[in-house]
This record gives sequence, C-alpha cells and structure tokens, in this order.
Amino acid sequence: MYYCYMNSPIGELLLAGEENALTMIGFPKGSMRRDPEPDWIYNEKPFAEAMRQLGEYFDGTRRDFDLPLKLNGTEFQLDVLRELQRIPYGKTTSYGDIAKRIGRPKASRAVGAANGRNPIPIIVPCHRVIGATGDLTGFGGGIDTKEALLRLEAEQSSLF
Repeated sequence: MYYCYMNSPIGELLLAGEENALTMIGFPKGSMRRDPEPDWIYNEKPFAEAMRQLGEYFDGTRRDFDLPLKLNGTEFQLDVLRELQRIPYGKTTSYGDIAKRIGRPKASRAVGAANGRNPIPIIVPCHRVIGATGDLTGFGGGIDTKEALLRLEAEQSSLF
C-alpha cells in the first residue's frame, strides 16, 4: 500500500491506495482521521492525478472526479457508495432518499452506517447526505469539514 499527504483547505489529507487505484482518503481530524500503517510506503507518484483533481475541486474548477477507485465492502455498502457518486455537485439528499434509490426504502439507518464507512470521502461525496429534516448529521471529518465542503460547492454552483 502506498500513501502520501496532500494539503487542502480542510487540512492535510492522507491519500492511500495501490499503484493504480485510490482506496482511501483520511481526514486530519474526526472519526475518519487515519494514519499510515507501518508497512505502507510513502510515494506521491501513484496519487499525482488524484491530487491534481482534488486541487481542482478545492479551486472550484472540478465538479466530477475521473479516477480509478478500489471500493470494498458488502454488496449493500457498495450499492450505497455507487449511489453517493450519483449525487450532483452542489446538491444534497437524505439517507432515506438513498435507501429508496437502492431499492431498500426501510434501510435509512443502514445507509447511514454505510455512508459513515465511506473510505474515499469527497470523491465519493458522502458529505452531500444530510438528515431528513435538513440537519447536518455526523461526518467522518467533523461537522465543520462537512459544512466547509457543502459551502464550497454552494458558492461554486452559484457562479455557474
């Protein structure tokens, strides 16, 4: 497993993965804060394209990512992660809406759990999922990080 760090407006992100696929983004704080494992190898080269696209996202010039990802999980979790990738830039949806869209309308809590385990936040935009009442619910990078990502997208969306 390779890893590197990337500076961003929300703090230093940990990028990790294989030579040809991103498997993880770790936040600098919150429950999704991650540190490299002792056997991981520091190497920025496998992440050059991911860092470029993330930089464009934070600059407001990129709305969609086109990167090789390696997502792991149960079939249900993978269904949730695929559905998260369909949420348009600058828009939000609820856990219940995701549950309905994957054909499991009563599974909003399970959707929330799968959302919370998203290993590649930002690129798989779990920050775009909010509570049914519009509340910003838990986020692996902290609620302030979720607010910052949603604010960035809302500001950029208003420019187009």
